[in-house]
Amino acid sequence: MSFGNNKSINNALNRSYALMDSNTRLNAHKAYEFRKQTILDNESLTENEKSEAIRILTQNYDLNKLTLNEGTKRICENCNQECLATTYCEYCVRNYLKAKFSDWTSGNVIIDNLIQECQMKTIVPSLIPEWIPYNSLQNIEYLTKGGFSEIYTANRIDDPSNGDYMLVMNKLDIDLRKYLQQNHNQLTWKKRIQIITDITLALRRIHEENAIHRDLHSGNILYNLGSAFRISDLGFCGPADKPLKSIYGNLPYIAPEVIIGKEQTFKSDIYSIGMLMWEVSSGQAPFINYEHDYDLAMNIVNGIRPKIVLGTPLEYKNLMKQCWDADPSKRPDSYTLQNKMNDINLFYQSKSNESLTQPEENSNFEIENCTGSSKLFTSKLHQFDNLPEPRNATEGIY
Repeated sequence: MSFGNNKSINNALNRSYALMDSNTRLNAHKAYEFRKQTILDNESLTENEKSEAIRILTQNYDLNKLTLNEGTKRICENCNQECLATTYCEYCVRNYLKAKFSDWTSGNVIIDNLIQECQMKTIVPSLIPEWIPYNSLQNIEYLTKGGFSEIYTANRIDDPSNGDYMLVMNKLDIDLRKYLQQNHNQLTWKKRIQIITDITLALRRIHEENAIHRDLHSGNILYNLGSAFRISDLGFCGPADKPLKSIYGNLPYIAPEVIIGKEQTFKSDIYSIGMLMWEVSSGQAPFINYEHDYDLAMNIVNGIRPKIVLGTPLEYKNLMKQCWDADPSKRPDSYTLQNKMNDINLFYQSKSNESLTQPEENSNFEIENCTGSSKLFTSKLHQFDNLPEPRNATEGIY
């Protein structure tokens, strides 16, 4: 029985997370037990769905324990070591992988060493990096061009051989931009807030690694039905202490201080989140009516922001405005942002769908044709001269 795209399970998992208070979230074990009990008490799920939801919870619980290297340990009945995972032993997994080192090679010592090093740090059996020979892929088709390379789709088969090097990842169903275009009029605020909560959690995890994404926009937010929204395209993501020396990105989402030539920071990622919050509320990409980069850059620096959609919840609106403030110091950090979104999400997830239908004003917000200005939706290098220091515009201009 497959539950991969089961919306009931996905909704129940989201609800179990949103219903936790901040103190419970801080303790991984308490959070796990709370969410498990919430699932068991959920009368809308079948017994099989409850079992699958708890399996997913336990899998994530193990991932969190090993990522943070904390939590209750147990003695593995196979290797007798103290392990953190509850459904497997991380040491047994690594020992198995080490024993297989001689069974494969990429033909490149540097790549072999990198893969082996990563395998020795494996914390989840389903997330093991491995070498896939080129001839183990079939139906190879060009998909799109990323920041540093071309991206292809393929199906994996078992036929080892040599070939070009590439990074193989799971293909998700749709990006946020297309998702909003297809589903905008059916989305409740409950779902919109869940989307932004997913994104802020993903960004927080990136920032916790002391990395800046540098190119956040709705084309880089991917979704798999029944799963969470995820941040992708980390081609320009890098350490905070190694700034880029150029302005690169999708202009409507680039922070004003970056437009005038200052370095990307954690707070410039937060500005991009503000634009994404508006996009999720409106169903369309920001600034679609601008034809020329310089005009848009000048307006962003002068404090022009998209017009806030009628019916936007007050807490969401205020947080969005904090994120796109012209002064980076007034924007929240990713930890604060995620906690605030969790609080907003908690309120909405505790309400029934019937009581949180899409506001009339928002559902009538027309999605404009953006074909003419599609060039603005492409990440690229920018250079602007003679721009003023960023400032906030008056309330009436938003």
